[in-house]
Amino acid sequence: MGDEPAKSAAVAGRPGPELLRYTGIAAVTIAVVAGVVAGALQPRPAQRVATDRLGPDSGEPVAAYLARSRDSLRGTDSAPHWALLSAASGLDPASIPDLTGGLRVSQVLVHVPLDRVSTPDISVIVPADPAQAAAAEQVAAGHLLAELGPAGDTGHDPVLEPDPGVVRELSMYRVVAGRLRAGCACVVGLVVRGPLDRLRELAGRPGARAVQALPADAGAGNFSVVPLLPEQLDAVTPGPDDGPVPPG
Repeated sequence: MGDEPAKSAAVAGRPGPELLRYTGIAAVTIAVVAGVVAGALQPRPAQRVATDRLGPDSGEPVAAYLARSRDSLRGTDSAPHWALLSAASGLDPASIPDLTGGLRVSQVLVHVPLDRVSTPDISVIVPADPAQAAAAEQVAAGHLLAELGPAGDTGHDPVLEPDPGVVRELSMYRVVAGRLRAGCACVVGLVVRGPLDRLRELAGRPGARAVQALPADAGAGNFSVVPLLPEQLDAVTPGPDDGPVPPG
């Protein structure tokens, strides 16, 4: 048990082995250290088994998860707890310090919604200074664009004959990176740490849809995080992925 989360964060998307060979993107790590971008996109390292989970289960009714989140904030102990704030709608990253009111922010969860196009959930590790959380979208955009490289600029690998499905994935990543770089209101969740009374206060603030806390003895890095997306209203299920990728 400790006070810091695992020093990695994944971009959870749908790309399979073909896209991995084509662009190198399947799962990536993004990190910000001491206010300076120090992470690099790389295959996800082996992870310890997560014994706890922040966020809804796949297929869980949203109402059930919201009730479960409220129940998790009951108690009178004063120990710090890891918790997930789920946003009611996409947040401007510049609003994070005011929203969290000085609570420790360890991860910023980002999701760029596109109509009828599945997009990845991106988690960016941030340092103890909450002001650094405001840079999370720029960090994510920069690393995605760097990883895409020439394919990200042209839409296909200049050597390989592109597969239409792969080109669609590349186009999606380019649009996601572009909107993050433009500063979209795309923050959907925050992993924070604080005592239950502060977390209950956070849950009542404008912009907060839910706050779910883990038990105080939950070990840092021993829990998984899955965001509740603002567009998930009835149940936690994937959205449609049959539409065209919009222009960047």
